[in-house]
Amino acid sequence: MEMIKVDNLSFEYIRRDEDGNVESINKAIDQVNLDVHKGDFIAVLGANGSGKSTLAKHINAILYPTEGSVWVNGMNTMEDKNLWDIRQTAGMVFQNPDNQIIATVVEEDVGFGPENLGVPTDEIWQRVEQSLKAVGMLEYRKSSPNKLSGGQKQRVAIAGIMAMKPQCIILDEPTAMLDPNGRKEVIATIRELNRKENVTVILITHHMDEVTYADKVFVMEKGHLVMEGTPREIFSRVEEIKKYRMDVPQVTELAYELSKAGLSVPAGILTVEELVAALEAIKTH
Repeated sequence: MEMIKVDNLSFEYIRRDEDGNVESINKAIDQVNLDVHKGDFIAVLGANGSGKSTLAKHINAILYPTEGSVWVNGMNTMEDKNLWDIRQTAGMVFQNPDNQIIATVVEEDVGFGPENLGVPTDEIWQRVEQSLKAVGMLEYRKSSPNKLSGGQKQRVAIAGIMAMKPQCIILDEPTAMLDPNGRKEVIATIRELNRKENVTVILITHHMDEVTYADKVFVMEKGHLVMEGTPREIFSRVEEIKKYRMDVPQVTELAYELSKAGLSVPAGILTVEELVAALEAIKTH
């Protein structure tokens, strides 16, 4: 069964004046279909205003469809009785970790979610330890979050979600406010959770290099799903990606330019190692 099923989803933001009259209707999502299976690592790309964050908020039942439906582990997000279970099944990590961290000590913050779920105290501390270990932050358990770097704070926010034992994590531009090192830390953490814990990951981002390890990539533009495929399939279509106001990873761009210059470099190169191998193959011919 799918972990997430998005079926003909449309969503409209309706703006009203002081008297409640409709001023404008903005269709943020238009007839989107999406299937995510358990253990998948899915990336959703798109320029600003493409609808990707609006889509993320539907999966966590923060927003509800105007038309169509969203199912999380077989539960319809439109049914109020499912809300609690949906939020437990699909945890959400936002751009700014400061909005998610509420306690003054790291381990207390990570324990806050499971405590709210009524998890017994002994198990809470087990989960705190496991979650902090999973994100590489166990040595900071007694620290104040204020003293951590942006990347470390985001890893604590992820640990806080992990401690609630969700089957799926939705990350809405989790590295947008981080420096390159912080971004690397967080993406490495997400990949580990996906591989070792089999957590389903939905990563919303506009950083192309973050999606090279995804099982599948979806590209959104003006509320529509316009491309889908493996990272290699998507990044083989450089001109199309650029049409949607995005770039490709630097190494993919370099390989593309070399190919245009007449070198027989394959399309969709994703890593420096692949490019080096391709150039060596040309040299030896």
